[in-house]
Amino acid sequence: MREDILLDMLTAVLLFFLNPLFVGALLVAVLIGYFRVKRERRSFRVRLMPGVTELKRLLSESWLFALVLSILISGIGLLVDVGWLVLFCVASFIALISLYYKIASPIYFAAAAYATIYLMGSYAEGFTFMGWSPSEVDLFGDLAVTVAIIAGLLLIVEGLLIRRYAGKDASPYMKNTNRGLRAAVFKGKKLWLLPVVFLVPGDMITAFLPYWPQFTFSEQAFTFVPVPLVIGFSQVVRSTYAETLFPKIGRGVAYLGLAVLAIGVGAIWMPMLGVLALVIGVVGRVVLSVLVSLRDRNKGYVAAPRSLGVVIAGVLPDSPAERMGLISGECIRSVNGQKVKNEKELYDAIQINAAHCRLQVLGRDGEVRLTQQVIYRHDHHRLGILVVG
Repeated sequence: MREDILLDMLTAVLLFFLNPLFVGALLVAVLIGYFRVKRERRSFRVRLMPGVTELKRLLSESWLFALVLSILISGIGLLVDVGWLVLFCVASFIALISLYYKIASPIYFAAAAYATIYLMGSYAEGFTFMGWSPSEVDLFGDLAVTVAIIAGLLLIVEGLLIRRYAGKDASPYMKNTNRGLRAAVFKGKKLWLLPVVFLVPGDMITAFLPYWPQFTFSEQAFTFVPVPLVIGFSQVVRSTYAETLFPKIGRGVAYLGLAVLAIGVGAIWMPMLGVLALVIGVVGRVVLSVLVSLRDRNKGYVAAPRSLGVVIAGVLPDSPAERMGLISGECIRSVNGQKVKNEKELYDAIQINAAHCRLQVLGRDGEVRLTQQVIYRHDHHRLGILVVG
């Protein structure tokens, strides 16, 4: 008996790690880092962060949110229809492999899975799979309530992740302006993996894994099922800085999630409100993305070449530039007392005193400040800055 239980537990763990979403997320995180490094090297001949950065942060930034989600879903007792959960994962996988992460918001996955069950119930009434049939799903009852509440929670988590992490990893690259100049734009592309435990009613899981833990509440059996969920984010910005704009986007998404959650809770008494919550969530998320893109396109480039000096597009981690407090968008006016107007003059001036670097910097706020740093032998020979131009 004990060996059978251990075998079922091992099988469950293997099924989780062999889940296409889990494996796909690992591979795609590597691809995101690879393409980012190629783009940065093409623009600056050096990469900003290692190519494995996205892979390292795939789970490290989101595991706590996944834990809180699992506790909330279990504590509230939200029973998830297994068919909806499978279709949710299918929609997530399609968005994952597309690499187009403007559509990788969980509200889209939740609504797509719900709409698919509705269409299957309308046009494929006789469809069954492993004992599940769309015609048996209470679309405008319990499912509408459950999906709306879970979608609201996932939107809140998405907003918090964007607000906290998206702006920190924005990658600069060069782009030609309408005036023929080379200006920097900033691209944030993030992928988060959340291992979330869902409550699935019935004995569908135990039919294949007899010793999988099963519980009974109010004469209804259910099981805990761990599922790897993905949340993606992608946004290019040129008229402001990523660390300024992306937290605002995150707050907007989180507030939208709160609205969806509130309406979803109201669906407990009027289930049709759950459908309204999904519609509001999808429309609101689309409108938010479109408005951000349109407003950005109608403005100029914030990191464009200037006659006053050399504009910084990015700063390498753990470099002399980072220790001097330099950030993207600032303009270096002089180095070691020498005025500089381009990249060549900048690095020629650095060689005047290779062991000590004194900079006059024009900040984003228009204020001029002086900063200096001792440069050691192991430090980056270019101070660790990516230059616009």
